[in-house]
Amino acid sequence: MLTKKQRELLLFINDRIKETGVSPSFDEMKEALDLASKSGIHRLITALEERGFLRRLAHRARALEVLKLPESAVPQPMGRAPFRPSVVEGNGAARKAAASAARPSMIPVMGRIAAGTSIEAIEHETHRVAAPTEELDPDTHFALEVQGESMINAGILDGDTVILKRTDHAVSGDIVVALINEETATLKRFRKKGGSIALEAANPAFGTQIFGPDRVRIQGKLVALVRRYH
Repeated sequence: MLTKKQRELLLFINDRIKETGVSPSFDEMKEALDLASKSGIHRLITALEERGFLRRLAHRARALEVLKLPESAVPQPMGRAPFRPSVVEGNGAARKAAASAARPSMIPVMGRIAAGTSIEAIEHETHRVAAPTEELDPDTHFALEVQGESMINAGILDGDTVILKRTDHAVSGDIVVALINEETATLKRFRKKGGSIALEAANPAFGTQIFGPDRVRIQGKLVALVRRYH
């Protein structure tokens, strides 16, 4: 089963190829789906490839091939009723289908984030982690592994995995991933200080960093945390 965004992207690519003979650009796809960045499009395309709906053609720019469409998007032949499988309640197939539908969303982990000294921003998916609640959509959320102890008094420990909602907006008090000078990323509490932005640690051993507003870009806001016990 495809997510809403995966289905929207697949149908948009299919319609554009039918109209022009060429798959749309990543900018066109980002605009059509109203996503904040092209990295979201990369993840959707990868997911569609893994599910057998799309294929990238090697050595050709903007070359995507639609292999199949969701059944609900395929027109039925005239004069024939659509096929509807009968399901006997309680049989093995029904239980497997229900279990599959109940599986949690898998949120992409995009590398490590420093809760201390800033590290280089990482934007490549390394693996996936199960979302702690059903409301967390992998198309609008991402995860990072925490490295460092500057947020321990906020309950965020070294080795935790934080889940963030993709956004470029934050209010004072939010815990955010902030990109500094378009180079390094850090996990801190966001504060507005007059015309400046303060990135506060939650550990007295670490200081507060103050920046001009043009030096900081919000990439996500903390919404959940996953902790593994060994």
